[in-house]
Amino acid sequence: MVRVTLRAVRVDLQSNTPVLLLQESDGEGRTLPIFIGTPEATAIAYALQGVEVPRPLTHDLLVDVIRGLDATLDKVVVTQLDGATFFAELHLSRAGETSVISSRPSDAVALALRTSTPLFVADELMDAEGVLLAIDEEEDEDEDGAEEEVVVDQFREFLDSISPEDFSG
Repeated sequence: MVRVTLRAVRVDLQSNTPVLLLQESDGEGRTLPIFIGTPEATAIAYALQGVEVPRPLTHDLLVDVIRGLDATLDKVVVTQLDGATFFAELHLSRAGETSVISSRPSDAVALALRTSTPLFVADELMDAEGVLLAIDEEEDEDEDGAEEEVVVDQFREFLDSISPEDFSG
């Protein structure tokens, strides 16, 4: 496994889609880009910014459930890419037993950020999909807040454009 950090949450300008950039902590500095949805990007941006909401969001609720069960989230691993879909695992421990739960990478990263849990990418996945990106440190410092604000604004626009009828089956 390759230890990674969440380098940034950006918006791909061509598709206007949020993308996670998971960069390896050691080695070449390869980055695994994972396209995610706007609501998931917003949840991650909230965690990065330390935004507190009056009622728990889904990821906050899950953190409370994990803690309420006296379990700990030991690590998050992005394991594979099948077609265009990435898969991740939550590695939990409770009372000396380990459980591995399948997860979307966006949810896994949102939980990891809220619990300061280490992030990993499977070696084979990083070898196959990792890319070297020139990410300017100074640019990151200036743009991270702006990028996250763009994601939040896009999510608000989405919420303003939907109605309950959109969800009826």
